[in-house]
Amino acid sequence: MSTIGVLALQGDVREHAAAVERIGATPSRVRRLAELEAVDALIIPGGESTTIDKLLRAFELFEPLRDRIHAGMPVMGSCAGMIMLATDIVGAIDGQRSLAAIPMTVRRNAFGRQVDSSEVELAWIPDGSTMHATFIRAPWVESCDPSVEILATATGPDGAAHPVAVRHGNAIATSFHPEIAEPGAVHDDRVHRLLLELV
Repeated sequence: MSTIGVLALQGDVREHAAAVERIGATPSRVRRLAELEAVDALIIPGGESTTIDKLLRAFELFEPLRDRIHAGMPVMGSCAGMIMLATDIVGAIDGQRSLAAIPMTVRRNAFGRQVDSSEVELAWIPDGSTMHATFIRAPWVESCDPSVEILATATGPDGAAHPVAVRHGNAIATSFHPEIAEPGAVHDDRVHRLLLELV
């Protein structure tokens, strides 16, 4: 059975771990190097990208994580996790770093502030169906290399469609929170299953 780590520094760690269990893998919280080295794949939850960057450095995980991703370890990032996986960040603070796993430019807080959070039905391109998505202070993809596969788009406050889910090699990123479901609703674990398929 595959072990999928959840970076346990900030964000919906418990919800992502529950999704990992639902897809038939073993979840593992990752805070230390030995824990990172023991997993087959990793999820970077949402939160605040500048804080995640600082915590990765404080826990001496930034370089080892970047190296494992660039060596081929499957990785998924949601919301702030998407920002961490981008090569370029619009609205980054001075000194903010990313793991540069996906050749794309993302815009921080593109969908607005916390009060502008929303839930929408997305067209999920891989299977032609829809997906219920929750956006919380979400980024979007401003631009990406042609090698990046766009999995879903959403209309932003500017009236234009922007990529909000992408895949590139061993990396998957979403603007929205795939670990969140409405109370009483069946969880949609397709994004997490895509990660498991890469293991």
